[in-house]
Parts: sequence; structure tokens; C-alpha cells
Amino acid sequence: MSVSLTESAARQIKKQLEKRGQGIGLKLGVKKSGCSGYAYVLDYADTLNENDTVFEGFGVKVIVPQSDLEFVDGIELDYRREGINEAFKFNNPNVKGTCGCGESFSVG
Repeated sequence: MSVSLTESAARQIKKQLEKRGQGIGLKLGVKKSGCSGYAYVLDYADTLNENDTVFEGFGVKVIVPQSDLEFVDGIELDYRREGINEAFKFNNPNVKGTCGCGESFSVG
């Protein structure tokens, strides 16, 4: 199982945690949503739960609940600026399809 992040994503996570003033990393998970099945959920992580798996890159921790690992195994978390928009991007090899609005994804 692996989750990785780009240097750009790590910089953004560090920046957000510093601005917030606390937190041990970024929590990455999924929830049932949209017309395709699942959507990503990002949140701050202040503590580790017993069922969490920790991945680290560029000095930043990404915490994933074990129940969500199968949906994000192999994912690369990126942070990109495109024009006036900037956001996290999910490069997930498990995705077999996405909905038209881009809110949700399906796995095969």
C-alpha cells in the first residue's frame, strides 16, 4: 500500500498546518457521494487513530484510515495552480471512471 505526494502538495499542506497553528498532518479518505460512487475527503489530522496508516513525504504526513486504503492505494496527491484556480489534484490509478461534474469517481 502506498500514498505519495508531490513537493508542491507538501508545501501547501505545511503552509495550511502552520496557518492553522496545530495538526500532525493531512487526513485523506473517501466517502460515498455523487453519481459515480465516491468522493475524496481531506481534513486536518490532530491525532492518530488505531486504524490509521501514516505515509510521509517531503516532511509531511498523510494519514489514511485503513477502511479507505483500497480506494487510495497508489494515489499521488498533487497541488496545482491553473490560472486563478488552485487545488489539490488526485492522481489515482484505481479510478475507472468519473462523473461529468468531476465531483465523484468509481473504482473497478
